[in-house]
Amino acid sequence: MNKILEEILEIPVRGNEFWSNTPSYSLPLGVPYLGMGSSYFSALAFKYMGLNIFPELASEYFTYLRHKNRLPHAVILSQSGKSSEALWCTGLFEQYTAVTNNVNSELAKGVNVREVVSIMAGEEFYSSSKTYTNSLLALFKGLGIETSNALKVLSDNMVAYQQKGEQMAEQVFELMESGSIHGIYITGSGPNVATAMEAALILSESTKRNFHGLPMAQYDHGPKETARGSILIQIVAQGQSYDRALKLSEKVRQAGAHVFHVEELRVTENLSVVNNIVPFNFMAFYLAQKLKAGKTFTVGGKVTEVE
Repeated sequence: MNKILEEILEIPVRGNEFWSNTPSYSLPLGVPYLGMGSSYFSALAFKYMGLNIFPELASEYFTYLRHKNRLPHAVILSQSGKSSEALWCTGLFEQYTAVTNNVNSELAKGVNVREVVSIMAGEEFYSSSKTYTNSLLALFKGLGIETSNALKVLSDNMVAYQQKGEQMAEQVFELMESGSIHGIYITGSGPNVATAMEAALILSESTKRNFHGLPMAQYDHGPKETARGSILIQIVAQGQSYDRALKLSEKVRQAGAHVFHVEELRVTENLSVVNNIVPFNFMAFYLAQKLKAGKTFTVGGKVTEVE
């Protein structure tokens, strides 16, 4: 079996292992949650669940937002534990909690680390799949939110998610091959803003094509004018923005956009972040194959270490 596909298919296994085997712990409220890429997106989801946390890009926090004096505490997320910007931020706080897949990393071994939360995703060599899901689960658990139902739905529906991802890959590939597509957008609302951004990240790095992930409402404030000849993939959930999303879908479809939906009806909007990303993992795999995109990382590596 293809190694990338193996990693994706392992998502529910690693997720359930983490949820069942990790001892109880608590993550703090009212502090910065710092990370880059997928690690940042995982924290962002919880901001839009209404929790009192402050997700920031570690790079921008370090360069533009750091305080003159050390703050008492932060949560720093890095799946590798080696990302430069995450490590830069460790010295900005009296103590920090590390959320990482590598308990032997520099992030986990820092002199002022108070607690290390291992996301237990196992080895991962390609785009973030297991590590993104387990980062979400680590935050759910540490913030005291029961997630067992989403994990059961995830395990029970992997075949359906794979079929959905392969179907979207086929349809998007055909549209791309037609030569008439000038933009591809992925949108979400509330916690699924993070899902849209993560989906765009993994699709971009896997296929070497540009996918733009953004909030649905932000797409409504301008980018919808590019509807004709574009692709819009909307992540929808039964929540406060549901009706608006469906109305927007119809509006841009009539304007000439090709519209797709990703939706998991069996879980609440907040929990849906665990499930909604998985079809995009499969889509990225199948679309990269169709486009003959080659290696996942060619310009840089999986871990970004700034020189």
